[in-house]
Amino acid sequence: MNSISKELSPEQKEKLLTHLMGFVSDHKQQLFEEIITYRTKYLTVVLEDIFQPHNASAVLRTCDCFGVQDVHIIENQNKYEVNPDVALGSSKWINLVKYNSANDNTPLAYETLRNQGYKIVATTPHKNDILLDELPLDQKTALVFGTELRGLSDWAIENADAWVKIPMYGFTESFNISVSAAIILHHLTEKLRISNYNWQLTSREKTDILLSWTKNTVKSAKLLEKEFMKIL
Repeated sequence: MNSISKELSPEQKEKLLTHLMGFVSDHKQQLFEEIITYRTKYLTVVLEDIFQPHNASAVLRTCDCFGVQDVHIIENQNKYEVNPDVALGSSKWINLVKYNSANDNTPLAYETLRNQGYKIVATTPHKNDILLDELPLDQKTALVFGTELRGLSDWAIENADAWVKIPMYGFTESFNISVSAAIILHHLTEKLRISNYNWQLTSREKTDILLSWTKNTVKSAKLLEKEFMKIL
């Protein structure tokens, strides 16, 4: 969301959303309303220092498909750029939060997520790991994925709250990151939606997301918003 919208009150955001929705087709509006009901911030994905944009962009696409709204990108040695051929526009519909202000941005990402109430779960084998089926969802959960070659950093592993692994029965030691994310998110989002946990978005979160989607859909949205602000 741009700086103008961030300064608006919840009531003003609702009015702006109603105004901009007037420039969205009925079909698109219906699609927005259907999809927003399945969106969640209860689960979030964290990508630490991913250097292959193909696989990372596939993760964005997976998050969109399974209704995970936020993806946190930790840029330590590698800067992540969306691969449009793989993401297929999914980055328009999810929120990307980047951490790149220091040489090691993983501690800041963990601190930020914990302040938001997330349990940090490293997706890697560990001496205290559990299988995917055993992972409880009684708390907001951030799933942390590492690079394709080295996996997660030692700091990211040792400072996680829990460690989860996917059961495997072949010779290969691991899945690539995009496959791991797809397996884990399919399992956990299905488990979450049949649970009694409060995984749905708040009304304010829905408004913010719908505003973002609308602005990514309507031509000249910035101009329309600027003109509308004059009469608020």
